[in-house]
Amino acid sequence: MLYLNGEIGETFKQYRPTFIFFILGDFVYLYMLSDYYPMWSYSHQGVDRELGITNTHVSLSIMAVKYPATILIFLGRYPETKSICKQAIYILFWSLLYVINEISDLFFGLKYSNGWHLGWSALFNIVMFTILRIHHVKPLRAWVASGFFVVFLWIIFDVPSSVFR
Repeated sequence: MLYLNGEIGETFKQYRPTFIFFILGDFVYLYMLSDYYPMWSYSHQGVDRELGITNTHVSLSIMAVKYPATILIFLGRYPETKSICKQAIYILFWSLLYVINEISDLFFGLKYSNGWHLGWSALFNIVMFTILRIHHVKPLRAWVASGFFVVFLWIIFDVPSSVFR
């Protein structure tokens, strides 16, 4: 496992449970849905095709690079204030940042399937960042909230039981 020295290493230790929670959610999606009932996938083009880079490779690289950076910055700069308005604006800012990133991904081969679209991604991002913050302070509540949100999405998108392998 990668060893980080100094302040970054100590900060990462503080956020490690939330990072694991974040990455575990994506692994569950990859395992259960990405091959059998994907909501989105990355299609390889150009050099990616020549190198044999697949949707799984792209997803794993996002987990390895984007997610740790997100957790470190998002939680590290989260407004520790009683102002729910400031916290909501912060969550909306990060959600918008992820939507902008997804718009650029659409130009580079991201494809939606089974009724998913950018609007769903925007909602997902708001819920995701809210739950990540909750997980950092009250992990059990985040697991429960995630479970309810997964069931909600499962019903909305009529995910077939055949995804259970």
